[in-house]
Amino acid sequence: MPHVHHSAIHAHDIDASLRFYRYGLGLQVLMDHEFDGDWHTLFRAPANRLRSVFLGDPALPDAGIVELVTFDGVSGADSDAHQSGSPPVGFFLLSLFVNVKDTLARLAELGFDGPVRRIRVPGPEGDVEMATVRDPDGVLVELVGA
Repeated sequence: MPHVHHSAIHAHDIDASLRFYRYGLGLQVLMDHEFDGDWHTLFRAPANRLRSVFLGDPALPDAGIVELVTFDGVSGADSDAHQSGSPPVGFFLLSLFVNVKDTLARLAELGFDGPVRRIRVPGPEGDVEMATVRDPDGVLVELVGA
């Protein structure tokens, strides 16, 4: 049966994205490598050299991976900025099981203190705390109480 291997985010500032996902959300680097390939043909990418950083939980390899991608010679200034507002058609959000309170505290300590939306929803075993934040590239990240 097919299952999701990873979801990729084109990071404008890979250092900021690594701080967010590693130290804020607690994911670990599984791989950090540069690849040469015909990325222009495959992805319509601006360059044929990319850096790929896989983040996840080495103890749970089937839990899914977040990939941060940058293309050689391309900076955040070269890309369109994220437009906030209603949910985009296409990629909507990245959802993670975390301790919401602790994760939000870590993100705030790291300077990721942008708008946070929080709710509690009834679940089969009691209320579940949920929150949404935006990563450095504007990707909506849903935090679901583990």
